[in-house]
Amino acid sequence: MTRRTALWIWIIAVVGLLLVFLLTLVAIESILGRHVSFPAYGARVGLVRVEGLLTDSRMIIEDLRFMEEIGVSSLVLRVDSPGGGVAASQEIYEYVRRMKETGLPVVVSMGAVAASGGYYVSCPADSIIANPGTLTGSIGVIMSFTNLQELFGKIGVDFERVKSGRYKDIGTWDREMTEEERRLLQETVDDIHAQFVETVAAGRGMEIARVESLADGRIFSGRQALEAGLVDGLGTLEEAIATAGRMAGIRGEPQVQEPVRPGRLTLFDLLTGKLSEFLGPASSTGGALYLYNPAK
Repeated sequence: MTRRTALWIWIIAVVGLLLVFLLTLVAIESILGRHVSFPAYGARVGLVRVEGLLTDSRMIIEDLRFMEEIGVSSLVLRVDSPGGGVAASQEIYEYVRRMKETGLPVVVSMGAVAASGGYYVSCPADSIIANPGTLTGSIGVIMSFTNLQELFGKIGVDFERVKSGRYKDIGTWDREMTEEERRLLQETVDDIHAQFVETVAAGRGMEIARVESLADGRIFSGRQALEAGLVDGLGTLEEAIATAGRMAGIRGEPQVQEPVRPGRLTLFDLLTGKLSEFLGPASSTGGALYLYNPAK
């Protein structure tokens, strides 16, 4: 084999490896439905997407932690979510709040829907930018229970239970809720709602009474939210990125860094992730939700 032939074989091998790498990257992006980038260097804006039902905070917090580790100059949260679980919303909120307290500029860009828990996680931001037609707000809490007592009676199904306290089976689906049980649940919902109101008031610098007047579960368009003081401006994701770049002192068009997800994505991960988005509210066993979901 001549040196020339060996050189060509080496070049072909390298090109082949690059093609395999690119095809793999395209396949990963197709599966994830999102762009997968690699860590850049220098001043750049981190972009983390908060999308779909918020049933679990872990993946989003991993993305936020990645941004801390690589040292982005500012952060944009692209929120396109109707909300979801209270705990997941609060955990994401707390992580974003702590990042902001380190001095990192944080900008929220609202997509089609950034309501209820989607608005909750937006509250720590230095600036919230919505599209004029974004659906946001829906500041409120909901707990849903199913009563199948009549159906069970018709098909001859009965339930017996042994419990340790009078309220242990509160919200069970085989009997009607008592007024006392309803009162207890309402007190819990009211407390979680008060937490939401306090969070909005702190994040937006608004009086509690002002937030309470807006926190009856109603939704706002982006333009209405601007008038109500719930957002700071109207614009696109690109404008939010540009704003974050200016806040970080970046000149010109900022470089954008999205998360790099380590590890292998399995079919089980995909199935459970998609199923949790579809079944999240329906499979709830009575948990409180920061959720805007008019279809339910």
